[in-house]
Amino acid sequence: MLTAGYSIATILLTVSAMTTFADVTGEDPPFYTDKLNLMQFIDGEGALCPVRTVDDWQKRRAHILASIQLVMGPMPDESRKVPLDVQVEEEVALDTCTRKKITFASETDDRVPAYLFIPNRVNEKASGIVCLHQTTPIGKREPSGVDGIRNLHYALELAQEGCVTIAPDYPNYGDYKIDVYARGYVSASIKGIWNHMRAVDVLQSLPEVDPDRIGCIGHSLGGHNTLFLAAFDQRVKVAASSCGFNSFAKYKKGDLTGWSHDGYMPRIATMYDRDPAKMPFDFTEILGVIAPRAVYVNAPTGDSNFDLSGVQDCLNAAQPVYELLGAGDRLHAEHPDCAHDFPPETRQRAYAFMLDMLQRPQEATTD
Repeated sequence: MLTAGYSIATILLTVSAMTTFADVTGEDPPFYTDKLNLMQFIDGEGALCPVRTVDDWQKRRAHILASIQLVMGPMPDESRKVPLDVQVEEEVALDTCTRKKITFASETDDRVPAYLFIPNRVNEKASGIVCLHQTTPIGKREPSGVDGIRNLHYALELAQEGCVTIAPDYPNYGDYKIDVYARGYVSASIKGIWNHMRAVDVLQSLPEVDPDRIGCIGHSLGGHNTLFLAAFDQRVKVAASSCGFNSFAKYKKGDLTGWSHDGYMPRIATMYDRDPAKMPFDFTEILGVIAPRAVYVNAPTGDSNFDLSGVQDCLNAAQPVYELLGAGDRLHAEHPDCAHDFPPETRQRAYAFMLDMLQRPQEATTD
């Protein structure tokens, strides 16, 4: 039930105002032993207190965002931005849309390759969707339908649904080669978030796009990067994560080696011993941070990467936050009977969910 005296729009305004870069990068946040219980926060005296109000939740939320940055490194501030300088390298006319191969400036001397899809008919401002690829050498080519697995062509398919979509390469995939550590980043994950925020900037710069209707979708690597982006960027109103996460304790029986290499977050090894019990954050908390904005989760029963019970731990932990914020219907999960995949029927329901959430009255989805 919505907390008395608050609307979802008011909550989003409050969340937006309290989670700027400066708000979450001061002194180290307190450590929460129980990351399955989001309905508690540690006050200035170090006491564990119940979350009863939206203001209480904002305290825990700020601690979570700061804790994520202990592992990923600090989010760059606005001074790192440069003009986008979008350059078109190739343009291909398809039946229902135009596919453009582009690059855009993420920061000084750094251009991110991407595919951009513009529907042939945009009668009014369209939704803009960031589409993030899985772990595959071809990077952006897969969600764009140029190559790769048919079930992962969501940038093309959403463009066919009338959305403007952008599919960037993640660092060191596809055409994008970069040493993020030489540039001062602590992790590839935080660099990915920064680049994906810049991809949102590209969408919002286009005359075809409604800047208040922005979503993100991804599978596997793209599935967790979708949640990371939504956690830090309030402009993302709906996120669809396919096969992208579970609780750290249930990832490979608690062995976080897969999260600790240079393509993710090396501090998981160097500072936290690849041990879930020592981690400052978990995906239980990332889902909570995104509330009250909408999240669709595809978590197959046979996914060997992300154990289903660990996904359910995250969903169960986040649901009370959504309920507190009056958004219980905005966290939705499906569990198809398949392996690490994004099957057609589930994919179509994800698209329908995203488009429905983006079409809802803007006073309920805009900060």
